[in-house]
Amino acid sequence: MELIELYIQEVTRRLPEKSREDIALELQSTIEDMLPENHTEQDVKAVLLKLGDPVTLASGYRDRPMHLIGPRYYDVYISLLKMILPIAAVISLIGLVGDNPFRDMGDNTVMDAVLTIIGKAIAGIISTGIQVFFWLTLSFAILERMDTSKDQSPLTKDLKPWTPENLKDIPNISKKKAIHMIEVFASLLGLSVFAALYFNAANLLGVYEKRNGSLIFVTPSFNQEVLNSYWLLISCVVIFGVILAIYKLFLRQWTLKLAFFHAIYQLLSTLTFIIVISNPNLLNPEFIAYEMTLFSIDDSIDEWKNSIYWGLIFITIFFAAYDSYQGFRKAKIR
Repeated sequence: MELIELYIQEVTRRLPEKSREDIALELQSTIEDMLPENHTEQDVKAVLLKLGDPVTLASGYRDRPMHLIGPRYYDVYISLLKMILPIAAVISLIGLVGDNPFRDMGDNTVMDAVLTIIGKAIAGIISTGIQVFFWLTLSFAILERMDTSKDQSPLTKDLKPWTPENLKDIPNISKKKAIHMIEVFASLLGLSVFAALYFNAANLLGVYEKRNGSLIFVTPSFNQEVLNSYWLLISCVVIFGVILAIYKLFLRQWTLKLAFFHAIYQLLSTLTFIIVISNPNLLNPEFIAYEMTLFSIDDSIDEWKNSIYWGLIFITIFFAAYDSYQGFRKAKIR
């Protein structure tokens, strides 16, 4: 009798208090009917084993599920989670680009600045991901308990029962032309780092010397006033890059249209780079003098600057053309 009482107690304690007494009596009667007249402890154990786990039996008596998200909504829940989390992460990174991540850099080195921005990006993505996970899970848990439908078959993304027509909505994307989420995140993070370095170049990019065990910023490489004069052009490149990353996020695969926009972005970025470095006052005179002394450059300063200038232009054009070609190549894959 002790085993029976414990079993009934394990079932009823998981039920609403108002129905515990009636169900306890019902269970008591059911168990007694299943037992022989002169039953033993082994007979009791056999009956209880046949009735099953108290948790499972209690769930059958409840009018609400004992799980957080059941089979009916689980697939919809996971699908939405996979769709919303990347979008939320991208929004978080866009916020980082627009939040002026370089404003509190102070006298940090380039590496410190880059690590700070990456840290902010990761922290923002994690924080946003936790918020999305919590609220989406809470919403589906409430929806599960408000559903009074007797049909508990799994639902599709449109919250309707599955039909063969749903197969037409499944995208057939080749792995060779698919756009991975890491590519989108890397693009946005790269834009954040670029903006941080560009608009704070006078404090981050330059000559560092090790003195008394620490790195000391000696002189900047670039004239910040010259860089700031191109703020509108640079802002256009950054905004175009963000829009292109969002477009990639929704398409999830390379298409000719995307490859075309990608090529335009590469062209715009390359032209902007050429325009900026073509300014004769871009480099800080103190930096030029320091480098010429350090490397014992005896040639004309104009010749030295021209060799670097044309070398950078060639490298930039090469990689822009190659990246554009890769976009069209992936778009044509079937």
